[in-house]
Amino acid sequence: MSSHPNASPKLHNAMWPGLVGKEEGTDHPPISLEHMLELTAAAEVDGIKFDGIDYFLFHPHTDPDASDDELKRIADLVASHNLTIGSLVAPIWPGTVGGPAMGTAEERSNFVLAVKKACRIAKIFNEHGVRQYGCIRIDTASGVEDWSKDPEANTKLIAETIKEAGKVAADSGERLAAEGEICWGSMHSWKDMLNLLEAVDMPETVGFQADLAHTYLYLLGYNAPEHALLKEGYTEEEFWAAYTEMTNALRKWTIDFHVAQNDGSVHGTGSHDKTGRHCPADDPNGKLDIVKCSQYWLEDAPSRGIKHICWDGCMFPNEMLEKQETWNSILDVMIKVRDQCGWN
Repeated sequence: MSSHPNASPKLHNAMWPGLVGKEEGTDHPPISLEHMLELTAAAEVDGIKFDGIDYFLFHPHTDPDASDDELKRIADLVASHNLTIGSLVAPIWPGTVGGPAMGTAEERSNFVLAVKKACRIAKIFNEHGVRQYGCIRIDTASGVEDWSKDPEANTKLIAETIKEAGKVAADSGERLAAEGEICWGSMHSWKDMLNLLEAVDMPETVGFQADLAHTYLYLLGYNAPEHALLKEGYTEEEFWAAYTEMTNALRKWTIDFHVAQNDGSVHGTGSHDKTGRHCPADDPNGKLDIVKCSQYWLEDAPSRGIKHICWDGCMFPNEMLEKQETWNSILDVMIKVRDQCGWN
């Protein structure tokens, strides 16, 4: 009998670690899509390789307004590495296509436009055959400080914007996965995330994207101390009690899942300021039992339409990202998650 008994969920690597926090003309410039694909395709553990990628729809990897022919070229490129495409990240932030989901009428319209452009790209990838599952990822593109000036009104405005984006997604046969990350207003705590999902109230179309690193900081109440479930110095027993409470509240909404590690600190650049610090999969300072924590989110995952899981580790130095052993250690922990939490 194989020591790796499960064929599902499919194992994906994210392409955005080559972009997020990267700047041209510095010692951490963007890493090309081609090189990220090469590193992903070369990773191998026990004869197992990554099945696919999750993909950020913005420059320099992709022009959100790329022609059909250019998008088909990208699809061919991904397929040439024996990889598929899963979830897509819509360019919903100011400076890309979109704008704050609680912003002006124009900004909110641009948010919906960004989802529309993502759905168009998804359709081309789907028809090509390189993409057969996954969601369109969003957040609120709104800061916590701005949101907190009028939480009730801003949450209502955000919910209305996401509902409009949800209608666009539903018309395209897509689902939207809202990223639970502490730097996005109305998604910055587990309780506020839950309130927003319930306000949108489109469970067939709009769900939650859980990331192990970011949701760990939900427990500690970063940016929302009133919703903290743990205090520093917590015991293991207290941790699992808090983790159970949080995952019980959000799991039924979870339609996209990121394997990650966190050392308990916050880090960020630009619009991603003061967000969960991703750590390497084998970081000795990591706070999480990755496999055990994944079990809490992946319980009954097929019933929620989850067909793949994705690694997420952003803002690592390029030197680390361009070492092949980095991706082998990531793939190794992804396989362990599938061995323990997967299905056939």
